Amino acid sequence: MSTQGRYTTEPAEWSWEVPAQGAARFTWEYDDGRDRLLALYQKGKDKQWDGMRRIDWDLEVDPYDPLGTPDEAMSLYGSRYWVAMNEADRALLRQHYASWQFSQFLHGEQGAMVCAARIVESVPDLDAKFYSATQTMDEARHAEIYGRFLHEKIGMLYPIDDNLQSLLGDTLRDSRWDMPYLGMQVLIEGLALAAFGMIRDTTDKPLPKQILAYVMQDEARHVAFGRMALRDYYKQLSDAELREREEFVIEGCYLMRNRLRGLEVLENFGIPAAEAAELTESSDFLRLFRKLLFSRIVPCVKDIGLWGPRLQQAYVDLGVLELGDSSLDLLMTQDEEIAERMDAERFAAEEQARVTEVTETVAQGAEASE
Repeated sequence: MSTQGRYTTEPAEWSWEVPAQGAARFTWEYDDGRDRLLALYQKGKDKQWDGMRRIDWDLEVDPYDPLGTPDEAMSLYGSRYWVAMNEADRALLRQHYASWQFSQFLHGEQGAMVCAARIVESVPDLDAKFYSATQTMDEARHAEIYGRFLHEKIGMLYPIDDNLQSLLGDTLRDSRWDMPYLGMQVLIEGLALAAFGMIRDTTDKPLPKQILAYVMQDEARHVAFGRMALRDYYKQLSDAELREREEFVIEGCYLMRNRLRGLEVLENFGIPAAEAAELTESSDFLRLFRKLLFSRIVPCVKDIGLWGPRLQQAYVDLGVLELGDSSLDLLMTQDEEIAERMDAERFAAEEQARVTEVTETVAQGAEASE
């Protein structure tokens, strides 16, 4: 099914070429690797899954309320625009917001797939190449799943957000091999994980809850991979080299903060850009949402050794410095457990349904023979 005709605004170009920088690196050492990364690689192999089979695509989704979004979560809530809307208008607004949010997830997953492939190419160590190869497959699966959800269940897509595209471009153009890790694994994936988790934990709709839980199970491994690789490498860098990477993180965090506002949605409803920005900035729910989006990024940045005064001041200005004390390991463990528990509950229910069906069939047969 073609995506053309499903975008609210067609992309200016249907493909985006980013000039590649840096060298492809080979290693002839095939028997040396870090036990932690090789264990993560084994887990990556063991945990591969098929999005066509693991997810119940027969579950119905109301395209006008795909996530069960409450009124208070809408940036227009309480404004004169909200008051002027009828129920059909508000339902359409929910569809647009869900489409915009999941479209950014989709574009981000394609970016993650490309960045993971770049890591395979450029990282010097074979154990990291091995794991990145499994991650490339994971990201392809995520893009497939989000694309299908948007096409079949919501029926609408939004182009990539300018801020997300800018950060992806900066990440891919940098010739240093660690930058795809830092830009993708730490910033983009970290922010995506937080957004996925907030929707997973608040939606009452089973299909998006399934999708997000299973994607997050993979992403927990990806962030762990980035932390291991960068923590080891950044111990070797000079203060000047660390400061360069901190500047990249600062710029990326401001871009990410500006990313998840959904101004394009409001503009599609005829609201001028300046007023749309003012409405999103004044929304109490969105202010809290945007702060919580950094719950995975800040502790990860601190963990890998980027915690200089300028970076800390940026986090003070963003109002997220205290998130540096969060336990990433606990969050990742919870992500794994939620997905496993969801599988156990789903398949136990399916097994019970099969047992009930067989029992009823046997009973009907016995009645018919009497």
